[in-house]
Amino acid sequence: MITDMVENIGGDKVQVEGLMGSGVDPHLYKASEGDVSKLYNADIIFYSGLHLEGKLVEVFEKMSAQGKNTIAISDALDKKTLIGSEYFASNYDPHIWFDVDYWATMTHYVTEKITEADPENAAYYVSNRDAYLEKIKVLKDDLTAKIDELPQEKRILVTAHDAFNYFGRRFGFEVVGLQGISTATEAGVQDVQRITQFIIDNKVKAVFIESSVPRRTVEALQAAVRDQNHEVSIGGELYSDALGSAGTAEGTYVGMYKHNVETIVNALK
Repeated sequence: MITDMVENIGGDKVQVEGLMGSGVDPHLYKASEGDVSKLYNADIIFYSGLHLEGKLVEVFEKMSAQGKNTIAISDALDKKTLIGSEYFASNYDPHIWFDVDYWATMTHYVTEKITEADPENAAYYVSNRDAYLEKIKVLKDDLTAKIDELPQEKRILVTAHDAFNYFGRRFGFEVVGLQGISTATEAGVQDVQRITQFIIDNKVKAVFIESSVPRRTVEALQAAVRDQNHEVSIGGELYSDALGSAGTAEGTYVGMYKHNVETIVNALK
Protein backbone atom coordinates (compact mmCIF):
# COMPACT_ATOMS: atom_id res chain seq x y z
CA MET A 1 0.00 0.00 0.00
CA ILE A 2 2.85 2.36 0.88
CA THR A 3 4.64 1.46 -2.35
CA ASP A 4 1.52 2.44 -4.31
CA MET A 5 1.24 5.75 -2.47
CA VAL A 6 4.92 6.69 -2.90
CA GLU A 7 4.88 5.72 -6.59
CA ASN A 8 1.85 7.98 -7.15
CA ILE A 9 3.47 10.92 -5.35
CA GLY A 10 7.03 10.40 -6.58
CA GLY A 11 6.25 9.66 -10.21
CA ASP A 12 9.36 9.52 -12.39
CA LYS A 13 11.42 11.61 -9.94
CA VAL A 14 11.66 8.79 -7.40
CA GLN A 15 12.91 5.21 -7.67
CA VAL A 16 10.59 3.15 -5.43
CA GLU A 17 11.35 -0.35 -4.18
CA GLY A 18 8.73 -2.15 -2.11
CA LEU A 19 10.10 -4.91 0.09
CA MET A 20 6.77 -6.69 0.59
CA GLY A 21 4.84 -7.63 -2.52
CA SER A 22 1.54 -9.31 -3.32
CA GLY A 23 0.35 -11.94 -0.84
CA VAL A 24 3.06 -11.14 1.74
CA ASP A 25 2.10 -11.03 5.42
CA PRO A 26 3.85 -8.01 7.04
CA HIS A 27 3.23 -9.32 10.58
CA LEU A 28 5.55 -12.28 9.97
CA TYR A 29 7.95 -10.78 7.41
CA LYS A 30 11.70 -11.08 8.07
CA ALA A 31 14.23 -8.95 6.23
CA SER A 32 16.66 -10.81 3.97
CA GLU A 33 20.27 -9.70 3.48
CA GLY A 34 19.17 -8.16 0.17
CA ASP A 35 16.44 -6.19 1.96
CA VAL A 36 18.90 -4.81 4.50
CA SER A 37 21.19 -3.76 1.64
CA LYS A 38 18.29 -1.96 -0.10
CA LEU A 39 17.37 -0.18 3.13
CA TYR A 40 20.98 0.84 3.73
CA ASN A 41 21.24 2.33 0.22
CA ALA A 42 17.89 4.15 0.34
CA ASP A 43 17.52 7.93 0.62
CA ILE A 44 14.23 7.55 2.51
CA ILE A 45 12.63 4.51 4.18
CA PHE A 46 8.85 4.58 4.59
CA TYR A 47 7.10 1.96 6.70
CA SER A 48 3.68 1.67 8.29
CA GLY A 49 4.55 1.56 11.99
CA LEU A 50 2.32 0.64 14.96
CA HIS A 51 4.25 -2.67 15.07
CA LEU A 52 2.62 -3.89 11.85
CA GLU A 53 6.08 -4.92 10.62
CA GLY A 54 6.75 -6.64 13.95
CA LYS A 55 9.93 -8.48 12.97
CA LEU A 56 11.45 -5.44 11.25
CA VAL A 57 11.23 -2.94 14.11
CA GLU A 58 14.84 -3.53 15.18
CA VAL A 59 16.04 -3.13 11.57
CA PHE A 60 14.23 0.21 11.22
CA GLU A 61 15.60 1.41 14.57
CA LYS A 62 19.12 0.42 13.51
CA MET A 63 18.76 2.30 10.22
CA SER A 64 17.46 5.37 12.04
CA ALA A 65 20.39 5.23 14.48
CA GLN A 66 22.75 5.18 11.48
CA GLY A 67 21.24 8.47 10.28
CA LYS A 68 18.88 7.04 7.66
CA ASN A 69 15.74 9.08 6.95
CA THR A 70 13.36 6.44 8.37
CA ILE A 71 9.68 7.41 8.57
CA ALA A 72 6.65 5.62 10.00
CA ILE A 73 3.70 6.96 8.03
CA SER A 74 1.38 6.27 10.98
CA ASP A 75 3.11 9.20 12.76
CA ALA A 76 0.83 11.41 10.65
CA LEU A 77 -2.21 10.26 12.64
CA ASP A 78 -3.61 11.41 15.97
CA LYS A 79 -3.12 8.35 18.19
CA LYS A 80 -6.23 9.24 20.19
CA THR A 81 -8.35 8.44 17.13
CA LEU A 82 -6.85 4.98 16.54
CA ILE A 83 -8.59 1.74 17.48
CA GLY A 84 -6.97 0.28 20.60
CA SER A 85 -5.97 -3.35 21.06
CA GLU A 86 -5.11 -5.01 24.35
CA TYR A 87 -3.70 -7.95 22.35
CA PHE A 88 -1.17 -6.05 20.26
CA ALA A 89 2.28 -4.76 21.20
CA SER A 90 1.62 -1.14 20.27
CA ASN A 91 -1.88 -1.14 21.83
CA TYR A 92 -3.21 0.06 18.47
CA ASP A 93 -4.75 -1.76 15.54
CA PRO A 94 -2.17 -1.17 12.76
CA HIS A 95 -4.46 -1.76 9.73
CA ILE A 96 -4.84 1.99 9.23
CA TRP A 97 -5.06 1.98 5.40
CA PHE A 98 -8.68 0.80 5.63
CA ASP A 99 -9.73 4.26 6.81
CA VAL A 100 -9.74 6.27 3.58
CA ASP A 101 -9.53 9.58 5.47
CA TYR A 102 -6.43 8.33 7.29
CA TRP A 103 -4.95 7.38 3.92
CA ALA A 104 -5.48 10.92 2.67
CA THR A 105 -3.82 12.34 5.82
CA MET A 106 -0.84 10.02 5.37
CA THR A 107 -0.60 11.01 1.70
CA HIS A 108 -0.09 14.64 2.78
CA TYR A 109 2.54 13.53 5.32
CA VAL A 110 4.51 11.39 2.87
CA THR A 111 4.46 14.23 0.32
CA GLU A 112 5.92 16.59 2.95
CA LYS A 113 8.74 14.15 3.69
CA ILE A 114 9.59 13.58 0.02
CA THR A 115 9.50 17.33 -0.63
CA GLU A 116 11.84 17.99 2.32
CA ALA A 117 14.30 15.51 0.80
CA ASP A 118 13.97 16.91 -2.74
CA PRO A 119 12.72 20.53 -2.54
CA GLU A 120 13.64 21.26 -6.17
CA ASN A 121 10.75 19.07 -7.34
CA ALA A 122 8.26 20.20 -4.69
CA ALA A 123 5.65 21.49 -7.16
CA TYR A 124 5.76 18.20 -9.09
CA TYR A 125 5.16 16.14 -5.92
CA VAL A 126 2.33 18.40 -4.76
CA SER A 127 0.64 18.11 -8.16
CA ASN A 128 0.93 14.31 -8.04
CA ARG A 129 -0.35 14.31 -4.47
CA ASP A 130 -3.44 16.27 -5.45
CA ALA A 131 -4.17 13.86 -8.32
CA TYR A 132 -3.83 10.88 -5.94
CA LEU A 133 -6.07 12.55 -3.33
CA GLU A 134 -8.73 13.06 -6.00
CA LYS A 135 -8.61 9.31 -6.72
CA ILE A 136 -9.09 8.63 -3.00
CA LYS A 137 -12.04 11.05 -2.84
CA VAL A 138 -13.74 9.35 -5.80
CA LEU A 139 -12.99 5.95 -4.23
CA LYS A 140 -14.71 6.94 -0.99
CA ASP A 141 -17.82 8.03 -2.89
CA ASP A 142 -17.83 4.77 -4.90
CA LEU A 143 -17.43 2.64 -1.77
CA THR A 144 -20.23 4.47 0.02
CA ALA A 145 -22.59 3.98 -2.94
CA LYS A 146 -21.81 0.26 -3.15
CA ILE A 147 -22.18 -0.31 0.60
CA ASP A 148 -25.53 1.51 0.56
CA GLU A 149 -26.85 -1.51 -1.41
CA LEU A 150 -26.45 -3.63 1.74
CA PRO A 151 -29.04 -3.33 4.56
CA GLN A 152 -27.57 -2.52 7.98
CA GLU A 153 -28.52 -5.89 9.47
CA LYS A 154 -26.43 -7.68 6.80
CA ARG A 155 -23.29 -5.65 7.48
CA ILE A 156 -21.45 -8.41 9.36
CA LEU A 157 -17.96 -9.23 8.10
CA VAL A 158 -16.26 -12.48 9.21
CA THR A 159 -12.67 -12.86 8.00
CA ALA A 160 -9.50 -14.86 8.61
CA HIS A 161 -7.86 -12.29 10.89
CA ASP A 162 -8.87 -9.04 12.53
CA ALA A 163 -7.72 -6.61 9.83
CA PHE A 164 -10.94 -4.78 8.97
CA ASN A 165 -11.90 -2.83 12.09
CA TYR A 166 -11.12 0.58 10.53
CA PHE A 167 -13.22 -0.42 7.52
CA GLY A 168 -16.00 -1.50 9.89
CA ARG A 169 -15.89 1.76 11.84
CA ARG A 170 -15.90 3.85 8.67
CA PHE A 171 -18.75 2.03 6.92
CA GLY A 172 -20.86 0.62 9.75
CA PHE A 173 -19.93 -3.08 9.69
CA GLU A 174 -19.64 -5.43 12.64
CA VAL A 175 -16.29 -7.12 12.08
CA VAL A 176 -15.20 -10.51 13.45
CA GLY A 177 -11.79 -12.10 12.80
CA LEU A 178 -10.85 -15.73 13.44
CA GLN A 179 -7.30 -14.81 14.35
CA GLY A 180 -6.33 -11.70 16.29
CA ILE A 181 -5.05 -8.41 14.93
CA SER A 182 -1.68 -10.03 14.22
CA THR A 183 -1.52 -13.25 12.22
CA ALA A 184 1.20 -14.33 14.65
CA THR A 185 -1.68 -15.41 16.93
CA GLU A 186 -3.13 -18.73 15.79
CA ALA A 187 -6.86 -19.40 15.85
CA GLY A 188 -7.72 -22.10 18.38
CA VAL A 189 -10.60 -24.56 18.67
CA GLN A 190 -12.45 -22.20 21.01
CA ASP A 191 -12.17 -19.36 18.48
CA VAL A 192 -13.70 -21.58 15.79
CA GLN A 193 -16.51 -22.69 18.12
CA ARG A 194 -17.28 -19.14 19.24
CA ILE A 195 -17.46 -17.75 15.71
CA THR A 196 -19.41 -20.78 14.47
CA GLN A 197 -22.11 -19.95 17.01
CA PHE A 198 -21.93 -16.26 16.05
CA ILE A 199 -22.49 -17.13 12.36
CA ILE A 200 -25.49 -19.32 13.18
CA ASP A 201 -27.02 -16.82 15.62
CA ASN A 202 -26.68 -13.94 13.17
CA LYS A 203 -27.58 -15.91 10.01
CA VAL A 204 -24.32 -14.81 8.35
CA LYS A 205 -24.47 -15.82 4.70
CA ALA A 206 -20.75 -15.72 3.79
CA VAL A 207 -17.27 -15.57 5.33
CA PHE A 208 -14.09 -14.43 3.60
CA ILE A 209 -10.54 -15.63 3.07
CA GLU A 210 -7.58 -13.24 2.75
CA SER A 211 -4.80 -13.19 0.18
CA SER A 212 -2.01 -13.00 2.78
CA VAL A 213 -3.43 -15.55 5.29
CA PRO A 214 -3.67 -19.35 4.72
CA ARG A 215 -7.26 -20.29 3.87
CA ARG A 216 -7.33 -23.41 6.07
CA THR A 217 -8.65 -21.56 9.15
CA VAL A 218 -11.68 -20.22 7.28
CA GLU A 219 -12.27 -23.63 5.69
CA ALA A 220 -12.20 -25.18 9.19
CA LEU A 221 -14.78 -22.61 10.28
CA GLN A 222 -16.99 -23.44 7.30
CA ALA A 223 -16.76 -27.15 8.18
CA ALA A 224 -17.63 -26.44 11.83
CA VAL A 225 -20.75 -24.52 10.76
CA ARG A 226 -21.73 -27.41 8.48
CA ASP A 227 -21.33 -29.83 11.42
CA GLN A 228 -24.06 -27.82 13.17
CA ASN A 229 -26.38 -28.41 10.17
CA HIS A 230 -25.96 -24.86 8.86
CA GLU A 231 -24.34 -23.58 5.68
CA VAL A 232 -22.05 -20.61 5.21
CA SER A 233 -20.33 -19.95 1.90
CA ILE A 234 -16.83 -18.60 1.32
CA GLY A 235 -17.75 -15.26 -0.21
CA GLY A 236 -14.41 -14.67 -1.93
CA GLU A 237 -10.86 -13.51 -1.29
CA LEU A 238 -10.16 -10.12 0.26
CA TYR A 239 -6.91 -8.18 0.27
CA SER A 240 -6.08 -7.27 3.87
CA ASP A 241 -2.35 -6.84 4.56
CA ALA A 242 -1.14 -6.84 0.95
CA LEU A 243 -2.33 -5.65 -2.45
CA GLY A 244 -2.96 -7.88 -5.45
CA SER A 245 -0.42 -8.70 -8.15
CA ALA A 246 1.47 -5.86 -9.79
CA GLY A 247 -0.10 -4.76 -13.05
CA THR A 248 -3.66 -5.65 -11.97
CA ALA A 249 -6.37 -3.30 -10.69
CA GLU A 250 -6.10 -4.99 -7.28
CA GLY A 251 -2.38 -4.19 -7.29
CA THR A 252 -3.29 -0.57 -6.47
CA TYR A 253 -4.76 0.86 -3.26
CA VAL A 254 -7.88 2.12 -5.07
CA GLY A 255 -8.40 -1.14 -7.00
CA MET A 256 -7.83 -3.28 -3.90
CA TYR A 257 -10.40 -1.39 -1.88
CA LYS A 258 -13.02 -1.47 -4.67
CA HIS A 259 -12.47 -5.21 -5.13
CA ASN A 260 -12.90 -5.83 -1.41
CA VAL A 261 -16.13 -3.86 -1.09
CA GLU A 262 -17.67 -5.33 -4.24
CA THR A 263 -16.75 -8.85 -3.05
CA ILE A 264 -18.20 -8.24 0.43
CA VAL A 265 -21.44 -6.59 -0.69
CA ASN A 266 -22.14 -9.06 -3.51
CA ALA A 267 -21.61 -12.06 -1.21
CA LEU A 268 -23.65 -10.71 1.72
CA LYS A 269 -26.58 -9.44 -0.39
